[in-house]
Amino acid sequence: MTNKRLDRKDVKRAAWTWMFFHHCAQNYERMQGLAFCHTMSKALEKLYGDDEEELKSALTRHMQFFNTEPQLGSIIPGITLALEEGRANHEVDTNLILSTKNALMGPFAGIGDSLVMGTYSPILLSIAIGLSQDGSPVGAIFFIIAWLGTVVPMKYFLFMKGYDLGIDAVKIMMNDRVKNMITTALTIVGLVVIGGVASTTVAAPIKFVFTAGEMSVSIQDILNKIMPTLVPMLLTLGCWWLADKRKWSGNKLILGILGLAAVLVILGIM
Repeated sequence: MTNKRLDRKDVKRAAWTWMFFHHCAQNYERMQGLAFCHTMSKALEKLYGDDEEELKSALTRHMQFFNTEPQLGSIIPGITLALEEGRANHEVDTNLILSTKNALMGPFAGIGDSLVMGTYSPILLSIAIGLSQDGSPVGAIFFIIAWLGTVVPMKYFLFMKGYDLGIDAVKIMMNDRVKNMITTALTIVGLVVIGGVASTTVAAPIKFVFTAGEMSVSIQDILNKIMPTLVPMLLTLGCWWLADKRKWSGNKLILGILGLAAVLVILGIM
């Protein structure tokens, strides 16, 4: 019996295919299913090319519904590729391939959405906003370079590592200690960056001036001596409290800020 193996070139081609096509042909019936099948297709042709029925079966099982966060989730097609190689050599059961895909796409979607899209991306965007003051294009350039310079290598690395480790990759990535360390580190960085952005981009100047006879006192001058960005900080903390404790939506917060600003401007306070 011939030992069917994929060489490094086959795996790399699959990794780059996933990189560029993981959201192609997105639809509500199969989500990323078509993209997943496209990613696997060339490798499957090499593994099952001498058996038309096996090739049809392999392509069919990867056309099924699949949906995950495509950055951290890059490890899943890598693992699946290793399992398919085992299946071609009668070392792995088909049920293991399907159950592994189905079991991993949910957890990696949750982890990836919270870490990459919910934490890392906002951190980069916050820095970019700070660099884009006065219409500067530096912020946009920074985000593009920083995002592509980190996410693309990460996706490629995870895909290749998923293939190299196979099913053992799950034990490493799903380890609670590893997840907690990454989450804590990104949260700390995110809080520092967002705090800095809030102090430099949130504007809430107090224009009210107290007058008594010939004496006039600017409230903003007094606040500047106490803490120059005290009002923006209080406004930011107020928005956080409403969103976290009162469960206000983003749209409700925006309307609330607009309403508060309008009232304060009419009263001559701001």
